[in-house]
Amino acid sequence: MQALPRLFPRARVGCNIFVISGIDALTLTCPKLALTAALVAALSLPATAQDRPAPRPEGDAAAAAPQAEAPEPGPAPLTFGLAGPFLAARMATVENDFQAAARFFVQAVAHDPQDRFLQDSALVALVSAGEIDRAVQLANRIGGDGEPTELSRLIQRADLVHAGDWDGVLADVGTPSDVDSEADLLAGMLRGWGLLGAGKAKEALAEFDRLSRLQGVAPMVNYHLALARALVGDYEGAEALLADETTGAHILGFAARAQILAQLERRDEAVAMIEAIPGVEAEPQLLALRDRLKSGQPVAFDVVRTPADGIAQVFLTFASALASSADPEPLSLIHARLAAWLSPDTAEARLMVAQILQERQQFDLAEPEFDALRRMGQMRPAAELARIDSLSGAGRADEAGKAALSLTAAYPDLPQAWIALGDLLRQQEKFAQAVPAYDKALALLEDAPADARWFPLYARAIALERSGQFDRAEADFLAAIEIRPEQASLLNYLGYSWIDRNENLDRALALIQKAVELSPEDGYILDSLAWAYYRLGRYQEAVAPMEAAILTMSQDPLVNDHLGDIYWKVGRHREAEIQWRRALSLEPTETDDVDPDRIRAKLDRGLDAVLAEEAAAGASETPAPTPQAAAN
Repeated sequence: MQALPRLFPRARVGCNIFVISGIDALTLTCPKLALTAALVAALSLPATAQDRPAPRPEGDAAAAAPQAEAPEPGPAPLTFGLAGPFLAARMATVENDFQAAARFFVQAVAHDPQDRFLQDSALVALVSAGEIDRAVQLANRIGGDGEPTELSRLIQRADLVHAGDWDGVLADVGTPSDVDSEADLLAGMLRGWGLLGAGKAKEALAEFDRLSRLQGVAPMVNYHLALARALVGDYEGAEALLADETTGAHILGFAARAQILAQLERRDEAVAMIEAIPGVEAEPQLLALRDRLKSGQPVAFDVVRTPADGIAQVFLTFASALASSADPEPLSLIHARLAAWLSPDTAEARLMVAQILQERQQFDLAEPEFDALRRMGQMRPAAELARIDSLSGAGRADEAGKAALSLTAAYPDLPQAWIALGDLLRQQEKFAQAVPAYDKALALLEDAPADARWFPLYARAIALERSGQFDRAEADFLAAIEIRPEQASLLNYLGYSWIDRNENLDRALALIQKAVELSPEDGYILDSLAWAYYRLGRYQEAVAPMEAAILTMSQDPLVNDHLGDIYWKVGRHREAEIQWRRALSLEPTETDDVDPDRIRAKLDRGLDAVLAEEAAAGASETPAPTPQAAAN
């Protein structure tokens, strides 16, 4: 599923939530880099708690330091009491445990109230944990001491916006700098919205216009200028700005432009724009807006309702830019949290908070944000799919399952939701239960392009094969191969299955050989080729691919067991015993498709004797296991 850019490009998200189109990537890269540079220049933080040295040494080391003159006697330092919370805060920071980090950094600040590093670290942790009110109290205390940090000033400014104190905002940001620079960008954006809040619309628009001339940031500034113009009723000017793809080709830009077109009585144009957006089927708020436009229901301009909403979008814009870097700034979460605090009904802000927390494995903190989105009717399928994948990857299968069920309930006609549910069940080896989920997905995809059907066909085939329904599985495999004849793991799985069943042997070998050509470094596929040769009695040909497989999968007990069997069949008995012992040393389990007792029997009596005993008992040779690369 392709998802729209939420605001300005967020190119780095491991779970691939935000897919940037070619136009977005080409036209918005410069603004993104300029935004990041502006924030880094304007608001520097201590990088991490690890960068700060341990609490100050006492005793001999302190006495050895040169002193200009002896200080007046004073109270003994609290370094000993500081060490515990400081070290605990460091550990919590490394683990992204923001709640614990906040607790311990606040304790550390109590021991050393003037340490700017501890002050900023406490603010970072408090805001990241969502404890904005406590962060405001600390920021005000820091500012009251006469030496505010850049971060404490940012939080104080957000508090002024939250209180609607526009005169205070304007006094704090001051007048434009004499020389325009990227470092002035954030203050200028706050100034523009602050002027609008103070009722000075003409001056506000002039400030945004000034900022748009800064190098590389015109698309972002013009987006805010469009919102400001719409808020004061200049819909024509706002629409002209948003019609520029570099300014309005993101989800909030599309929503704003559609609402503005409705105010201009150009509903048909708004509907056509929405329906032409790639991936719009995954954006419920845009679809709902389209339906209201079509039905003639009232459509207000509410992307921003107040100047405070505008400043929330400033923070959201900067959060997106900072999160898109290869090494995301901790400030990305700070800005996203402040955006959600200032405008809790802005779904995009809550979504960004949730996704950043999710990326940092802070699922318990992310869940309230996802819950809020569901209550707002703003559950985003693409984000939910990524969340399900992330929860599953973190071993939280129950939570992932609940999320998948919630998604299928909310969007019963969304095939990707059913595929996600089937995948979760398949990964838990609940193969028979996974089949109906894939059945539903494929029914919904009946009229979809063929390329959208190949993966659910493949996944259902795996579930069917593993639940003993090979005839149906074979049909799905063949249908998927017809769509994707160059998909190596797909070719490998069907070829392996045929070899295992002693069916279509020549065709099976051809499929696996083609899979090797497509993925020559894949150890699982090399293992398949070697085992195919083995099952066909072509033992000498099996040696080379199995030895290549073991180079990439030396810790896999099954591959070691297979190599032992092949060595035995070519007369290399001593080497076979070494591989079998190696397989046992890796402590194989049932999920490894390896029978430790059978390996011990081979070591005791040899492979030929074991095979003869199995034949006499009516058992087939050890079945070839499911190709794990495909099954996973």
